[in-house]
Amino acid sequence: MEERIFVSGLGAVTCLGNSVETLWTQLLAGRSGIRQLQHLDLSDLAITIGGEVDGIDASDFDDLPVVSAKRMDRAAQFAVYAAGEALRQSGLPLQGLGERAAVVLGSGLNGLLTLQEQTERLLNRGPRAVSPLTIPLLMPNAAAANVSLAYGAQGPTQAVGTACASSGHAIISCIRMMRDGDVDVAITGGTEASLTRLGISAFANMRAMTRKYNDRPTEASRPFDADRDGFVMSEGAGIIVIETERHLRERGGTPLAEIVGFGTSTDAFHLVQPDESATQASRSMLSAVRSAGLEPQEIAGRTYVNAHGTGTPLNDKVETVGLKKVFGDAAGDLQVSSSKSMTGHMIGAAAGLESIVCIKALETGVLPPTINYKTPDPDCDLDCIPNEPRKASVQYALNNSLGFGGHNVCLLFGRPDAD
Repeated sequence: MEERIFVSGLGAVTCLGNSVETLWTQLLAGRSGIRQLQHLDLSDLAITIGGEVDGIDASDFDDLPVVSAKRMDRAAQFAVYAAGEALRQSGLPLQGLGERAAVVLGSGLNGLLTLQEQTERLLNRGPRAVSPLTIPLLMPNAAAANVSLAYGAQGPTQAVGTACASSGHAIISCIRMMRDGDVDVAITGGTEASLTRLGISAFANMRAMTRKYNDRPTEASRPFDADRDGFVMSEGAGIIVIETERHLRERGGTPLAEIVGFGTSTDAFHLVQPDESATQASRSMLSAVRSAGLEPQEIAGRTYVNAHGTGTPLNDKVETVGLKKVFGDAAGDLQVSSSKSMTGHMIGAAAGLESIVCIKALETGVLPPTINYKTPDPDCDLDCIPNEPRKASVQYALNNSLGFGGHNVCLLFGRPDAD
């Protein structure tokens, strides 16, 4: 029998606040964290809005051994901060986690701010001006390494980069380690800090981001709405602590949710566009359900779906097709929302953050809305919980992540077993 895996801690850094409690309060209030960006030169940018994090500063890391703010890119700072919150909730020690604790984190563009800043130094001031900390700051494993240093996790420490699916793959990697008997505990999820002039310009020139709402930022992220025209980029981290059932019970920990299933697939269709048939996206969803020993039509009425729901014209349509393929006639019984309507798109951190949303929905019996839903789109005709939260005691929560490169990840969470 496969080892059961439970979530015991949650940590979040977002444009809606730097704690899970604050994030959840804001989500249920239907508040958007999207605004005019405050920390960039916007004078020549086509897009001037995003989900910016406030309230993290160097003093937040003063009590941690080994790590310091000046040796961390913004993405690593977010990860260390959120991991601390998750560990505190779990009841695990904040130091000396030891050899049976892993750290696996996802990010799509880790270290982008450092890359931009040091490239500017090189071009404007010459090679001697480049910081000797450049590589440790921008290397893809920097966030995971700093989390392991901060909290003394000596098991496998890895970085995963699969665009918007990164933190979903990171979580699955940890599950597999646990089922192979390698570790008992893992700090996992993702982090991202790509709100830079380089990041914004690149996505804007791809025509992937919305351009219509610079003057109305809170209305900009509008998944499933007929007037959507692109995603809104955000920064932050979503970190969870997961444990084997045996370890959790032996130490007397409290489970928040169980990870009951997962599925992965790749479109092999196009580097950045999803396959409109949703063949592989639906396969990852179906695998998540069936790996839990369940059948889609039997659980549809008891399932909340936190959709990838980016607000791009093609993604939301394809995701709807995929859900219909999996759940068939019962797809109309699903309750679906996109928290990206309020948080924006955190790229590699999205699956980690949205796993937290799924777990809070299971815990509280309240489902967050999809805000900015004003004009129905016949291609996106599932119940998207428009504009207002909904009380619903669901048993399962499905978290979809569909990334550039055609990477599809689906995680299925369940309420923890009372036994």
